[in-house]
Amino acid sequence: MAKSKDGNSPLSRSALRRLREKEQRYNAILEAAKFLFAEQGYHQTSIEEIADAAEVSTGAVYIYFKNKEDLLIKLMQEIGHQLRQLLGDEFRKSGYSLDSFKNISFAFLKDFCGNHPEWLAIFFRESVGQSTEVEEQRRQVFTKVMQDIKAAFVQISKEQGIALVDDSKPELIGVCIVGVFERIAFHYFLWQDQPEDIDALAQKSISYMLGGIDRLLKE
Repeated sequence: MAKSKDGNSPLSRSALRRLREKEQRYNAILEAAKFLFAEQGYHQTSIEEIADAAEVSTGAVYIYFKNKEDLLIKLMQEIGHQLRQLLGDEFRKSGYSLDSFKNISFAFLKDFCGNHPEWLAIFFRESVGQSTEVEEQRRQVFTKVMQDIKAAFVQISKEQGIALVDDSKPELIGVCIVGVFERIAFHYFLWQDQPEDIDALAQKSISYMLGGIDRLLKE
């Protein structure tokens, strides 16, 4: 149960209602910004349009967000969280085996890129070339995803009895996979407006990545 500011007594019904309403307005504004940024573009979307789509006043937007850039950064944080959760779930479901790389490729291409074009547009298109703060947020998300893949590969190595001489190979694998994902997202989903056969594209990218991983491990 939600607590009052003193952390002891529970909130009253009216206070709980106000809290829910604040959360609903926050989420409505964020959702409106997400689809408008994806459809119209970040620079072409105004705060007034976001407020109108969220059915709140322009002033209400500034209560929850400092400016339009703050909205973009919050969206990137949310999208980054969703991507990491998506890939993490696939690693866990496959029991940390080499099949994990196959599963995360399908998840990224079909679920992230194919089923959520608004996530794709914001993270890989609208956030590119923005301010230092936005670029730093992009860097942080990419770094975290790379570190997740690196940690998963270390776990896979333990499960498979693969001896790792140093830390450079897991990190290189993480960097390369993130790089492949980024280029595929740009080339096939943003520049070519989605491939006709996502399954075939996923399978080819998997073969490429697993071939590289296998070669690296044998060195």
